[in-house]
Amino acid sequence: MAHNGPMRLLSVLLSSAALLAAADVKLGKPLTVSEPMPLATLLAKPADYVGKTVQVKGKITEVCEMMGCWMDLVNDDGQKIRIKVNDGELEFPKDSSGKMAIAEGTLNKLELTKEQAIARAKEEAEDKKRKFNPASVKGPMTIYQIQGTGAVILN
Repeated sequence: MAHNGPMRLLSVLLSSAALLAAADVKLGKPLTVSEPMPLATLLAKPADYVGKTVQVKGKITEVCEMMGCWMDLVNDDGQKIRIKVNDGELEFPKDSSGKMAIAEGTLNKLELTKEQAIARAKEEAEDKKRKFNPASVKGPMTIYQIQGTGAVILN
C-alpha cells in the first residue's frame, strides 16, 4: 500500500505535463528573448531595431495559405507586423488565425521599388485568392518585417 502514494503523484504529474504539451505549439528554434516587446514600441521606431533580435506577441490575423512561410501578428490597436520564414525552415499552421502567438527573429527593413511593391502585392493577392489591382500600389515602399527564427502559438 505504501507504494501507491508516489505512483499516484507521478501519474498526476504526467497527465498535467501532457496537458501543457497540448497547449502551445512551438515552432523553429527556442525563443531566447525573455519578454516580448509591445508591437507599438517596435513600430514607433522600427529603424532602431533593424538587424537586432526582437520578440513580439500578437494575434495572428493571417497565415500564408501556400507554404505557411509567413504570418501577420496584430496588436489591440490594429498595428501589424509580418513574421517571415524561409520555406521549409518552419511552417506556421494554416489554421492558427485568431490565436495569440509570440514570435522572435531579426527585424529587416525592405526597400521596395514600385515594381517590387507591385510584384509583392500581386503575389499576396494570389495567396489570398483576391483580385489584384496594380493601381492600388502607389509607389516605392519601405516594409519592416521579422525574419523569424522561432515562434510559439498559444492555445
